[in-house]
Amino acid sequence: MDFESWRSYWHFSQEIRRNRRYFRTPKADAFLRAVADTCKERLRDIPSGRIFWRAQLGHGWEYEPQIEDEIPCPFPPSRMVPLSDRAHEGRANPKGIPFLYVATTRDTAMSEVRPWIGALVSVAQLRTLRELKIVDCSVNHKRNPIFFEEPSSEKRAEAVWSHIDRAFAEPAARSDDTADYAATQVLAELFKAEGYDGIAYKSTFGEDGYNIALFDITLAELLNCALFRVKNMQIEFTEDANPYFVTSKK
Repeated sequence: MDFESWRSYWHFSQEIRRNRRYFRTPKADAFLRAVADTCKERLRDIPSGRIFWRAQLGHGWEYEPQIEDEIPCPFPPSRMVPLSDRAHEGRANPKGIPFLYVATTRDTAMSEVRPWIGALVSVAQLRTLRELKIVDCSVNHKRNPIFFEEPSSEKRAEAVWSHIDRAFAEPAARSDDTADYAATQVLAELFKAEGYDGIAYKSTFGEDGYNIALFDITLAELLNCALFRVKNMQIEFTEDANPYFVTSKK
């Protein structure tokens, strides 16, 4: 099934966020059927034993006998995996249903928690326990297509999947309107219902990092955890609009 428009994801997102979420219109259902059909071209296999990274901002405490005081240490294992009964809402998961968010590199995992200089970050390595089938939303990540007329079916699909990846990759903050998560949560639920194990999407932090949301928190086991202190952060800027100048009134 084809997408109706290259802007189909945007229309779907607006409907889910602002109009109907659980009893969807035929147009929204048609969009989801098109996603289910075209995602088969974006499946990736992750082998058993693959190593991923997961970071949490903060640390635990351990007693140091030599100084007779507590010192920072990595969070314990129970803190480095989602709570099965108290999951916070995320870009892919609704509140109460935990997903395991991991990254392909240590730096990506640390950047995703958005630490500040001097912050302590607990960083764990995890290993997949079986082969996983993942929907890779990042295939068209670097593209941001704009069309003035409806393009071919192939170009429409590329545009829609580019928009889907950007929606998953957009950094989330606790201050965000949680309605912004609704569309990506519905897509994640669709992929889960189709029998897939998770979603891969591009990280907005760095060129090489990817994030993966696993639908089952038991698909990877914790191997180790270390504590890092952020020493430096590099941010690059580009000017996106012409400046304006204020003339003082005399």
